[in-house]
Amino acid sequence: MSSTESTDNRDAAARPLEAEELRRISDAVQSIRVELARSVVGQDEVVEQIMVALLASGHVLVEGLPGLGKTLLVRALARAIGGASARVQFTPDLMPSDITGHVLFNLREGKFETRKGPVFTNLLIADEINRAPAKTQAALLEVMQERQVSLEGDSLPLESPFMTLATQNPLEHEGTYPLPDAQLDRFLLQIKIGYASADEETDMVKLVTGGRTGDALPLEPVGTVSSPAEVVGLQEAAARVRADRTVVDYAVRIVRETRGWPGIAVGSGPRGSLALVRAARVWALLDGRDFIIPDDVKQKAALPALRHRIRLSPEMEIEGRTADHILLELLDSVEAPRR
Repeated sequence: MSSTESTDNRDAAARPLEAEELRRISDAVQSIRVELARSVVGQDEVVEQIMVALLASGHVLVEGLPGLGKTLLVRALARAIGGASARVQFTPDLMPSDITGHVLFNLREGKFETRKGPVFTNLLIADEINRAPAKTQAALLEVMQERQVSLEGDSLPLESPFMTLATQNPLEHEGTYPLPDAQLDRFLLQIKIGYASADEETDMVKLVTGGRTGDALPLEPVGTVSSPAEVVGLQEAAARVRADRTVVDYAVRIVRETRGWPGIAVGSGPRGSLALVRAARVWALLDGRDFIIPDDVKQKAALPALRHRIRLSPEMEIEGRTADHILLELLDSVEAPRR
């Protein structure tokens, strides 16, 4: 890249977002959410957090019981943005090549061929990721961090946008392998998905049983209102949201506090600070602002961005305390900057 092109890119990234551009972004995001609501009943907070991860160019770890619509949500999102989706069911006998692909020799053609795996998509569903051993889980590390796959010495880039949405069951531990810290750290957010409200569950049952066979929620009503290229444009806009040094310092102080807080055995690393700011930028963008405020960090980003990056002490686990309980206490102790 020439010095002139480099300067142009920096200038574009530094260019503030104008009011008209903010309105256009808000309309684009809202149109996607309207389409998702045609198939995904309820779970508004989960939908918002997945949209935040997508626009922040991050990955999400979804923790929830089976049958709560995790796969449906990703398929609906892929349909709404005109992208591709793929699903991998993680099992103890799953091999790394089952995810990334492999190179084989074609006897008929007399040459080697690359068979790309399911990671070559826009939205990858890694279902029950903790059922695969560490060797297979590690196959996703390069994919999630570098957005590329190395096969036989060749680096194959993934298309943009790319997001991994991994799921795990919080109650079932038999036959599972805990995710290593290096793997957890690659997820921008950890999302907790729970049961819908009674009214939402009633609406869901009526939608599924209304003259339809089977028990699958319909995807047909979801229309394509965006494109992968437009999503990349939204990601670039999110990167232009201003982050004042005082707010960035606030995010860093929160993360550093986790490293010595009572009840936390292992605190968050530097990726926690990055995640707070990246997610806060998108929440500011969704709120129609081109700058982040402390509440974007504390009220919206802190729990999903940090709950999977800390490890509680055995005493806290025996008492039944959760990462969210400890983080809420910690957040109240860190002074926020005043405007």
